[in-house]
Amino acid sequence: MNIVHKVKKFVENECKKPTSKYGYEPLHFHFIPVVNYAKKLTDQLGGDKEIIMLAAWLPDIGSIIHGRKDHHITSAKIAEQKLKELHYPPAKIELIKKCILNHRGSQKNICTTIEEKIIAEADTLSAFENLPGLFKAAYAYENLDQGKAKISVRTKLENKYSQLHFDKSKKIIEPKYEAAMLLLK
Repeated sequence: MNIVHKVKKFVENECKKPTSKYGYEPLHFHFIPVVNYAKKLTDQLGGDKEIIMLAAWLPDIGSIIHGRKDHHITSAKIAEQKLKELHYPPAKIELIKKCILNHRGSQKNICTTIEEKIIAEADTLSAFENLPGLFKAAYAYENLDQGKAKISVRTKLENKYSQLHFDKSKKIIEPKYEAAMLLLK
């Protein structure tokens, strides 16, 4: 079993645990879309595919285990521990940690490598795959009513679209972005 598959299994198992902060849903509605967008962007833009695939599975594992607050930091720590257990090279672990620490657009971090940029971009793109999840967060975690939730979701999507750096990303997601803006008018 290769290392990417081992990390994928680790993430799946953490999502299945009763202690998972958000249950199993994030696996299908966030983790897998992030990985799929990361693959697509890597094929188009380059970068170290193994680093990108490992980082694509791990940027939000901290949310599952510890909750959303500072999840980029907890995710980087969890990734480091897991990759060390799998005897992954320390220099590559550091690259993956940089991808994870810099994946959140809301943190205004500066990505310097193509790998970091692809992970940040893939994470951003995944939001457009899960409008129900954005509404669930607005209702359940932010306690917003329908009107405020609609404004919140629209604003989040506008912010995420404006955070995209690659023209290829904008082209990939533009139809979904335009449809969402139309629906959330």
